[in-house]
Amino acid sequence: MKLGVVGLPNVGKSTLFNAITHASAEAANYPFCTIEPNVGVVAVPDERLAKLADLYHSKKVTPAVIEFVDIAGLVKGASRGEGLGNKFLSHIREVDAVVHVVRCFEDENVIHVENSVDPVRDIETIELELILADIEAVEKRKDRIRNAARGGSDKNAAAEFAFLSRLSEHLEKERPASSLPLTEEEKPLLDNLFLLSAKPVIYCANISERDMGAGEDDLPFVKAVRAYAEKSGAGVIVVCAKTEEELSLMEEEERALFLEEFGLKESGLSKLIKASYELLGLISYLTAGEKETRAWTIEKGTKAPQAAGKIHSDFEKGFIRAEVVDWETLLECGGLAGAREKGKVRSEGKDYVMKDGDVVLFRFNV
Repeated sequence: MKLGVVGLPNVGKSTLFNAITHASAEAANYPFCTIEPNVGVVAVPDERLAKLADLYHSKKVTPAVIEFVDIAGLVKGASRGEGLGNKFLSHIREVDAVVHVVRCFEDENVIHVENSVDPVRDIETIELELILADIEAVEKRKDRIRNAARGGSDKNAAAEFAFLSRLSEHLEKERPASSLPLTEEEKPLLDNLFLLSAKPVIYCANISERDMGAGEDDLPFVKAVRAYAEKSGAGVIVVCAKTEEELSLMEEEERALFLEEFGLKESGLSKLIKASYELLGLISYLTAGEKETRAWTIEKGTKAPQAAGKIHSDFEKGFIRAEVVDWETLLECGGLAGAREKGKVRSEGKDYVMKDGDVVLFRFNV
């Protein structure tokens, strides 16, 4: 999974990126301190792995990972090349989802490009730039297939051109591609365009340290972001990027005490990862043994043979069955042998839909 961290200059993007990746992207108080996208690969925190690894005395533990890309601050006019414009837009096309960091705090010492704090305005500024860039991309595609579509001899080209025309009208009303109703035939046509406004979004409301622990009723900027997100079904998490950066430098025990002091159950990174999995419809199944305990990320609804294919294509081709047990049950039974004795291991076939937390042994033959 690849997530692009975006936002206007000076909203806390790079500070948050530093915190979640322990990286060293410069977080200075001026626009465009991130000139090249900074990339960090983060292990997905998963308590299940450590417990299973202890049970099996695993030599290796391999968590699922997320790649974060911190992209230079976007400004009004980016679709026309303002600021870092097209450079930013080319990088965002490569990500699976967008983490849109929105400033939800007042601080006279931190410059705002619009000279005032208004999170909804800031969101709309960036979304409009993405839509304008998408209009240009759609028009280019229309130009490429116009001749083939003309006359109706190429039915596929004609159908695509009609779809692109409908999409253009939608975008020109300043509506994102993600809000366009699609038929089953149109979904792959949209996917192939890699449009910026079609990507799933998580809004990351960045609050000040003094607002830590406050209820959302006392945070009008956060309430405004959440109300905006509800219209499109986007995800929302609330973090203090500055605090997250401090947390990232602490030892685990110290971090736990700090979170408890502010009445927080988890770090911003954990919240972001959970929101990302939920937004993209992802779960993890597990494999465990003496050699390795590992998490494998798949889409919800994935069947056993396709899940096996994540490990190796031969597993999918020669799939016979999956021996499945829930991770908590496996721990309670002291391992696979104990789970078998108690009748807790299920033998599942090709139609089995994988569940989050399944521990699986695939049987195959090629």
